[in-house]
Amino acid sequence: MINKIKIALVTLIVVMVSGCVSPPKKLPKIEVFPEMYNEKPRSLLIMPPINLSTAADAKDYYATTIEMPIAFKGYYTFPYELVSEILKQEGVYDTELVYDMPLDKFHEYFGADAVLFTQIVKWDINYMVFTSYLTVSIEFEIKSTKTSKTLWESSGDVRIDLSGGDGGGSPLGAVVSLISTAIQSAVADYTEYARQANYRFVSPIPFGPYHPLYLKDQQTLVCPEGAAPKTTT
Repeated sequence: MINKIKIALVTLIVVMVSGCVSPPKKLPKIEVFPEMYNEKPRSLLIMPPINLSTAADAKDYYATTIEMPIAFKGYYTFPYELVSEILKQEGVYDTELVYDMPLDKFHEYFGADAVLFTQIVKWDINYMVFTSYLTVSIEFEIKSTKTSKTLWESSGDVRIDLSGGDGGGSPLGAVVSLISTAIQSAVADYTEYARQANYRFVSPIPFGPYHPLYLKDQQTLVCPEGAAPKTTT
């Protein structure tokens, strides 16, 4: 009997170990972002995001919070509002219109070395009984204005807890928690959440020329896809 129990336990352990998902192998930035190091862009022009989500205001939340993280990485960024206004004057109301076009005009008009294209794939608030979550999923692509070649592309998603705490185990506590969740979600500062998400998404890319670690981070290890892993706040 004891031997049978031992065999069963060993078998269970083997099954559990074989079913574990090992963490993704990290690689040096020079291997993940070779084109960024080869071309060494100094300035990035941030295009208005392409909104594929069902949230009409997601585009505004994202657009007003992406410029600063890029600047903190050491790149010169062009004022987003000014860029948007100039594009509208030129008849470009949707980023989709220029995505597949040669990008040399952006270097000619703005002096930009590269263009950042983004797609908001998901901007969803999910309600559960006592909690609510904001899920943000973004796809990124940096393209050269000299060659229109893709220097980096990736995607990432973040899930942020909007509920703000636990109401306790009692029926009254459950009701309080339910009400609190609804209120927290209604008054949530989505601009701040968009800012948090953007900092996470941008954090893996190489430092730009206006950062003291420029070209010194080539051996820093990051996930192969070059995007922030799925996280929850």
